[in-house]
This record gives sequence, structure tokens and C-alpha cells, in this order.
Amino acid sequence: MAAKVRKGDRVVVTTGRDKGKKGEVLRVYPDEGRVLVSGVNIVKKHQKQTQREQGGIVSKEAPVHVSNVAHIDPKSGEPTRVGFKTLADGRKVRVAKKSGESIDV
Repeated sequence: MAAKVRKGDRVVVTTGRDKGKKGEVLRVYPDEGRVLVSGVNIVKKHQKQTQREQGGIVSKEAPVHVSNVAHIDPKSGEPTRVGFKTLADGRKVRVAKKSGESIDV
């Protein structure tokens, strides 16, 4: 089965304290059903000093559940659901439900 959200996709957060924020998917965790989105769900972590890194409190992104994000329509820039369509040459591509525009390039 093809995944609806992949690395590099532009998404918007639909619920929670970061509702309305847009960002790019940095990493997908398919086993947990979570995605890491740039600039979203920032948490502070107390980092222990290592030989390579300085210790202290660092801010970093934490994963968000995939049900709390929606694709951004390539045509209108609004949140949209994702469907699948098979092209004439046999390729299966993701399409935005709102505009019918292909998400895969």
C-alpha cells in the first residue's frame, strides 16, 4: 500500500496548539503513525554534554500524529485530503481531492 504522507510533502497542522502552522515533512515513522514536521510541535530537551555537542536546553521538533496533519493543495494552498489515481502509463499517483491536481511530480 502506498503512503499518503511522505518525506518532503507540504502539510498543515489541523488540531492542537500548533493548529494552522505549515511545514515540510522531515521524517515519517510508519510503525507509530507519526510524522516529523519542520517548525511544528517544538519541545525543549535537556541535553547532556557530549564530546561533540554542548550541553544545555535545546529546542527541537517532536513527531505529530499523522491524523493531525493535512496535505496542502498544490493549486489553492488549502488543506485537502489525498486520493490515488492510476495514469495511462500504469503509474499510481497521489491526487488532491479538492482540485484533482497531482501531488507526485
